[in-house]
Amino acid sequence: MADETIVLTCGDNHIYVYPYGDRNALVVDPSDGAAVLNALSQRGLTLRTVLLTHHHGDHTGGVRQLKSRTNCLVVSGDARRIPGTDQVVTDGDILSCGDARISVIATPGHTTTSLCYYLAPSEEGPGIVWTGDTLFVGGCGCPMENDAGVLWQSLQKLTTLPDETLVYCGHDYTAENYEFALTVEPDNCRVREQLDLVQRGSSRGRPTVPSTLAREKATNIFLRADDPGVKNALGMVESDAEQVFVELRRRKNLFG
Repeated sequence: MADETIVLTCGDNHIYVYPYGDRNALVVDPSDGAAVLNALSQRGLTLRTVLLTHHHGDHTGGVRQLKSRTNCLVVSGDARRIPGTDQVVTDGDILSCGDARISVIATPGHTTTSLCYYLAPSEEGPGIVWTGDTLFVGGCGCPMENDAGVLWQSLQKLTTLPDETLVYCGHDYTAENYEFALTVEPDNCRVREQLDLVQRGSSRGRPTVPSTLAREKATNIFLRADDPGVKNALGMVESDAEQVFVELRRRKNLFG
């Protein structure tokens, strides 16, 4: 399926509406139910499914309203902490939305039950991964319920997806992420170029999503923890990638 993702913003949160089939739609992480209902109404879409990446309120805040208004199916990995869940999914499960087949990828780290959702590529376009607070453009989530090493392993799972995969994340922290990366590698021209593009785009009201997995591998310092240049910049030449990632995450916590 071609990428028809509708990006809604609520503060620094991203909400994604994905049309499919005959005027149907799924929604990922609806923090604001009213914003989703308005987008559906404007486009004549019927909400069938809500996909939730984790239990935090800034990703689930609109679920109750959407369910009461549309009788949609609510999918999550954590029924205990996400009231209204109709279907609990786990790593490797496949969801069907019309002709779309969406793979569930367990990505613990930010929370113990964090999930990402992957729509495989088709003849019409590249695949899509909705990453919640696991992978951001230029960054990654903060480990809140696991140690950083667990998050590193989850990020490694995402890097096995095709390079052309479109990355839609849960928040717009992009400029801050690139600014942090430049504190480690101030002479990294690719990162500085991305920061400039983001700042110019933001001034024109352009969203920073989607990225691609290829771009993230090249410019996201957290995915480059095994890069000799990053290791050298941190004084960790002999350290393994997971140790480097843990140090990067520690420094980002202090940075903001």
